Amino acid sequence: MNISAPWPSLEEAKARVLGLQTKLHQWAGVDPGRRFDDLANLVYDPAFLAVAWNRVRGNKGARTAGIDGIAPRSIGPGAERLLIRLRGDLKAGRFVPQRVREKTIPKTGGKLRSLGIPTTADRVVQASLKLVLEPIFEADFRPSSYGFRPKRRAQDAIAEIHSLASPPKNYEWVFEGDIKACFDEIDHTALMSRVRLRIGDKRVLGWVKAFLRAGILTEEGLNRDTYTGTPQGGILSPLLSNIALSVLDEYFAAKWAALGSRGERSRHRMAGGAVMKLVRYADDFVILVHGQRSDVEALWDEVSGVLAPMGLRLSAEKTRICHISEGFDFLGWRIQRQAWRSRADKWAIYTYPSKRALAAIKDKVRSLTRGAMHRTFADLLRRIDGATTSVMVSANGRLATSILSYSVES
Repeated sequence: MNISAPWPSLEEAKARVLGLQTKLHQWAGVDPGRRFDDLANLVYDPAFLAVAWNRVRGNKGARTAGIDGIAPRSIGPGAERLLIRLRGDLKAGRFVPQRVREKTIPKTGGKLRSLGIPTTADRVVQASLKLVLEPIFEADFRPSSYGFRPKRRAQDAIAEIHSLASPPKNYEWVFEGDIKACFDEIDHTALMSRVRLRIGDKRVLGWVKAFLRAGILTEEGLNRDTYTGTPQGGILSPLLSNIALSVLDEYFAAKWAALGSRGERSRHRMAGGAVMKLVRYADDFVILVHGQRSDVEALWDEVSGVLAPMGLRLSAEKTRICHISEGFDFLGWRIQRQAWRSRADKWAIYTYPSKRALAAIKDKVRSLTRGAMHRTFADLLRRIDGATTSVMVSANGRLATSILSYSVES
């Protein structure tokens, strides 16, 4: 992005942002009780706004407009004026986010998912807020959380499950948790209380709360206020949902720590006590248990009690209990204990793309290749790769790009 002084070049902006993010993360890690009081100046710092705009402009949704009718990708030289105006409004306390534009997209099973598309200006501010807030909360987030976090991905969550279910750990029981309308029902008061544990800057808190309460312009053209939830489609929403759902991570981390040392956990297991580990990807999670089915069944009330203060509840229809030998789908993968083909007395954990994931990929490939003309085979592969890697399957299905490789090679 070419913008004149005092705006830095994109390379200079990235270096400044990374340096400050590193400091914020270090300070948060050294002092878990620290509340950060002077952050607003970073949100409207030219470097943070420049990096935020670069991310918004390069995002997959950059061709989609909010209620202002302006798509980020359509803005050319006007980017400088936009950032100058945003900086001035933020500094002067004039910035007020607009309603998000509702857009429904199809889910598997014929259902619809509602997205909330912010305006271009609001996306830039949200991106800048995320640049400032994420390194602070990353210092608190637990290893059990994998979704929408830097340097973490769905494959890491699947690898963790595979490790826990395999010898010598042998976690055999699975509690598949599904949170009903998670992004729609997060309690704003409870969420902001968790944000305030780390953030003391009133202006930053005000901006976060304003985005939560901005409201929705429905597809029917009606204005709807938002008293709960954080809209899917907002740049800040994944971070806020992780802040809310970290109550689960913290609860099960505390349960694990209460068992004591490794030797004490082993003795607890040998005595027939239950040991459990949580693996969470955004609002999808599983709890793997070494114990009895009754220990897993007790998790219904236990997990419900953890989620309730955040305004969240388990879906009775989609939450289920199973044994690892039955197998289950998670994040587009099928995970199941099966006997070795050559040794019936030996078994292993097999992980492969779920039927739903493969069906989604095949449908997308079929739609691209049926009756289509392509200049070269390489062009066809590029089209398929671009389309299939963007496929998202709800419930058990944020598809990893490796699924495409699996379906093509096999």
